[in-house]
Amino acid sequence: MARRAAERRDPTLVLPSIRSVVSIAVNYYTPEPHSDAAGIGKISRYAWGDDYHAIVLEKADRLADFVRREAPGAQTKTYADTGPVMDKAWAARAGVGWLGKHTNVITRDAGSWVFLGTVLTTIDLDPDEPATDLCGTCTACLDACPTQAFAQPYVLDATRCISYLTIEHRGELPGDLTKDFRGWLFGCDICQDVCPWNRFQRPTAEPGFRPRPDTVAPALQDLTSLTEEQFHKRFQGSPVTRPKHAGFVRNVKAALESFTKSEHLTTKKSKKDSHG
Repeated sequence: MARRAAERRDPTLVLPSIRSVVSIAVNYYTPEPHSDAAGIGKISRYAWGDDYHAIVLEKADRLADFVRREAPGAQTKTYADTGPVMDKAWAARAGVGWLGKHTNVITRDAGSWVFLGTVLTTIDLDPDEPATDLCGTCTACLDACPTQAFAQPYVLDATRCISYLTIEHRGELPGDLTKDFRGWLFGCDICQDVCPWNRFQRPTAEPGFRPRPDTVAPALQDLTSLTEEQFHKRFQGSPVTRPKHAGFVRNVKAALESFTKSEHLTTKKSKKDSHG
């Protein structure tokens, strides 16, 4: 992100004649619950199905095609977490939703279970009103984070975030945090699962976002011996390939260790309690 920070701040560096930004949101929620059973891994709900980049970008491209048909000569550029565009900031400015204290965009009708897309265009459009922040005094997301990744409301410390660590971080994982991973091996949904606005969640109509086999509650032990070939075959076309084979296996081992450490701490506490 730092490499193209100037373009993120100034969209005229992306499309010089830009006049409007159109923001779209696509619901990806599916109702299957995560398992808290020991030895069962958790994959973030957004990665249960096909890679969202292609699906959302195709929808944004169709909207851009419509714009160009209705306004011949118009220029457009489309993004879905695929370029130097601040999708979340534009979504809030356009009224799609507001930026929650967990730094995800929250919509009134689908909660925060949405992917964002952005269409830049050279035609003038009447702007919508920015979204109003409706988080109020609620701190459920901040309180629930097991690694205390929120420095303060609306500020995420990525170096403590389970999602960042299991997807983007390269190299060894910080041992002081893996004990709190709670079985997460790709991403994390905790701050969204506890958000009161997600009571408005509804199942997605997009078939590509529906869970693939063995993504909702995979047995961690079965994943420890995955070869690189098996990994790519199993997760082909899925966001789960992002950390690559080595990173994924690292995450699986960390998730297993988190259960082991948790059981050890529980046993120690139980013995201490039994002795009064």
